[in-house]
Parts: sequence; C-alpha cells; structure tokens
Amino acid sequence: DEVGKRGAMSVAARAFPSDSSEPFEVPEQIRRIQAQTDWAAALPAHAGTWRWEVQQVIKRAADVVLAAGGLVVLAPLLAVIALLVRMTSPGPVLYEWRVLGRHARPFTGYKFRTMVAEADALKAHVMAHNEMSGVVFKMRDDPRVTRLGRWLRKYSIDELPQLWSVLKGDMSLVGPRPPAPEEFVQFEPWQRLKLSVTPGITCLWQVSGRSEIRELATWVRLDLQYIRTWSLWQDVKILFRTVPAVLRARGAY
Repeated sequence: DEVGKRGAMSVAARAFPSDSSEPFEVPEQIRRIQAQTDWAAALPAHAGTWRWEVQQVIKRAADVVLAAGGLVVLAPLLAVIALLVRMTSPGPVLYEWRVLGRHARPFTGYKFRTMVAEADALKAHVMAHNEMSGVVFKMRDDPRVTRLGRWLRKYSIDELPQLWSVLKGDMSLVGPRPPAPEEFVQFEPWQRLKLSVTPGITCLWQVSGRSEIRELATWVRLDLQYIRTWSLWQDVKILFRTVPAVLRARGAY
C-alpha cells in the first residue's frame, strides 16, 4: 500500500546517499552517441503496442513493490553488512557505481564496497591481467578485493544496495547489466543497443555463468536476445533462475 511504500522509501533514503540533483558528467562523445543511436532497432516488432505498454507498466510496478519490500525486509542484514565493511577495511561503506542506464543516460548506483578504497586508482596496475575479452574488466584473483569483499561478491551480496536504484527507476530487477562510460564508448555500434531498455540487477548473463562467459560479444548477444524476446514470464523465469545461480556462486568473482 501507499503507506508501506513511503515507509520503505524513507528507510532507503536514510541508508543510501541521494544523487537526485544532477547525474555525473559524461564525455561529449557519449552525448553524440545518444543522439545518433536508433534505440528502437533492438526492440521487438510489437514494442509500443498497447499490450507491450501495459506489460511495461506491470514490470515497473513489480519492480517498485519488490524493491521496496526487499529494502524493508533486508534492512537488518544491510546494516550488519555495512558495519562489517566499515570494521574490516578503511574507506566508505558504499561504492558509488557510475554507469549508464537506458539510452546511455548516466546514473549513480551503489554497491557495498568490496575493494580497497583506492581501487580505481590502482586499476591500471592490474589491467594486464584482465580475463575478459573486450573492454570489460574481470579478474578472478584481483588483489584489490578485500577478504570480506570476496565473500560478498561470491554470493552477490554486494549487489543488494542496487534495490535503491530499482526503486528510483534507474534500474530494473531484470535487464542487461549497465556499463561504465569508458566501456560504453568502446562498444561496437550493435553492442550499444543493450541499453535500449532499463538495465537490471540480474539478466541472462547472470544466470548463464556470469564471468565464465569471457567474450563480451557473447554477453551482449544474450542481452539483445533478452530484449528481443522480452516478456513478463521471461523476467519471472530469470528471477527464479537467479537464486540457484547465486547460491552456486558460479562465475562469481
């Protein structure tokens, strides 16, 4: 109900910083790509029909209800994890995740910090050990990851603060993972179409092996497959597949 929703948003607002003023600045190159890209090219033929629009409204309503409920129910766990992050490693509790959303719109999401505070500055020192092909960086034994961070990543617990982004509308529970601006500008034109829809916390990549899929092109093809065959039932199936995928921790690092 409306009272419950307001209460959930109040809890979330106290837990997470507000970035509702202005998004972070992105290079002019991204602005040009935004304007030049035909974002409808990856959508199915029935996109824009009344049935499609109704299903989109239902998807958004489900996102709000589940994200709000999740933030309330998980509030004690979030508080414990925040305390553990603070106690085991110097630096902020939350990592400001600056990424691009639907139609390459910039937004700041949040994760529990799983790396040392100066991790971004140290990234250049580990880039040679990237285990992904393409512009996305993944490294199984990244020395920047803290001991607690490895456990949080293994079971995707570091992702829980993204429920706040879902509640705000920057993300959905299900959708392609959002890229960083520096990754996006290096995408091939067809790969950029993964941002034709609102990005999500979980996706086909997440339930198909995650970092075990090392080809960026394969990852993006899964995203485009999701977009072209999207339905509410597909979202439900991906959500149910996410639970065992997370518990198995396959490809999580």
